[in-house]
Amino acid sequence: MKTASRSHRYSDGQGFDDPYEGFDLGPDGPVVDVDPVDDYALAELVEEASLVAEDVDVAALVDVGLDYLAVEQYEQAIDAFGRAAFYAEEGSREARTAWVNKGVALALLGEYDEAAGAHREALRIGDGTPADGRASSTSPDDDISATAHANLAYALWELGESTRPLEHAERAVTLDPRLAEAWYDRGYFLNESGRHEEALTCLDNALTLGLRDSWVHDERARALDALGEYEAAAEAENRVTGGRIRRGDAARLTE
Repeated sequence: MKTASRSHRYSDGQGFDDPYEGFDLGPDGPVVDVDPVDDYALAELVEEASLVAEDVDVAALVDVGLDYLAVEQYEQAIDAFGRAAFYAEEGSREARTAWVNKGVALALLGEYDEAAGAHREALRIGDGTPADGRASSTSPDDDISATAHANLAYALWELGESTRPLEHAERAVTLDPRLAEAWYDRGYFLNESGRHEEALTCLDNALTLGLRDSWVHDERARALDALGEYEAAAEAENRVTGGRIRRGDAARLTE
């Protein structure tokens, strides 16, 4: 998160355009900046006049949404993921993926309250998590649950909450111990609460799992400095080369 100079998961909000340009399939050609093959497939999928829900390729809709995310067309991505969530079978992996990705796109626009709602919905339909998004029983799709909890943690933090983000980060690493970003999340929040030794362990786990972005070293340096390990903190700080803003993780379907 970046309040002042600290790293964060999402980019600064851009808000919705005025007037908002919605999901543009275009009768005369493909959507701008999206693979024409994907655009053609999407147009075929969402012919509203003749659409039969069972015939919708939800995975293709999610892929198109991910393409929109890649070219930073967040409003269109939100529409694509929203359609995917609508047509997916309730509680399915596809539905949960669509809700998580919609939350990511909303957060990238700075719409953190709506982003939190999308991640809560992904949790609710998958594993019976209550509307407040608190911890519940595990799900067969623990990787998606973990991503939802991690993204929900950051959305709540951006909304000014200070306690529940750590709860969700802890839930994320419990559900998917291989999710390096979740270990970073937990380390960040532990640093914020003054639990620097625990934070350092989490950040080391993130590095071990392959997350070597500069903002991980930055946060690790903060923990080491607070623990009085000044030489190690300086060494960690030397690894920080810029690019400290982290974006939300977009969950992909498992083939």
